Amino acid sequence: MDLTVLWVLLPLVTVAWGQYGDWYPYQQYQQYQDYSDDGWVNLNRQGFSFQCPHGQVVVAVRSIFSKKEGSDRQWNYACMPTPQRLGEPTECWWEEINRAGMEWYQTCSNNGLVAGFQSRYFESVLDREWQFYCCRYSKRCPYSCWLTTEYPGHYGEEIDMISYNYDYYMRGATTTFSAVERDRQWKFIMCRMTDYDCEFANA
Repeated sequence: MDLTVLWVLLPLVTVAWGQYGDWYPYQQYQQYQDYSDDGWVNLNRQGFSFQCPHGQVVVAVRSIFSKKEGSDRQWNYACMPTPQRLGEPTECWWEEINRAGMEWYQTCSNNGLVAGFQSRYFESVLDREWQFYCCRYSKRCPYSCWLTTEYPGHYGEEIDMISYNYDYYMRGATTTFSAVERDRQWKFIMCRMTDYDCEFANA
């Protein structure tokens, strides 16, 4: 499906491309299921850096795995503006690197929300290192956090994670790495954010 046609059909939908779809409502998202080959932010074995536009956060992640292409994945992301009650981002930064070939758990520091991803591929371990791009909204604090199910459900499968709940935001992820399959499973950390400023430690 021609993405230009989608823009004509859905002129009121704000979607950041280098991305793959819409987040809310579910019915509009369904119209983006025909993903084009040029929709990925990277080629296999290629590094990439993806950032949502200012004031937007990542709400969906899509990926396909290729054993023959270095046991690597191509990635795609969707962004959406945060609600007005959160205000404008007051600070954005790249988090510390999560090394290739290792399991890791990371949330954005300073109560930030995930607004991008950066990754570099390493042939020696057939895996990637990862960084989150995070943005803080004043002194809003997370609460009612939870982990999504594993994406993919089994190593080597497609990833298609989308957050349908407007009140929850991605704050990080925990991943496991299979030395046999040379692939990762992800659980994304989703949290609500307070409507007011609060005192918090660097966490």
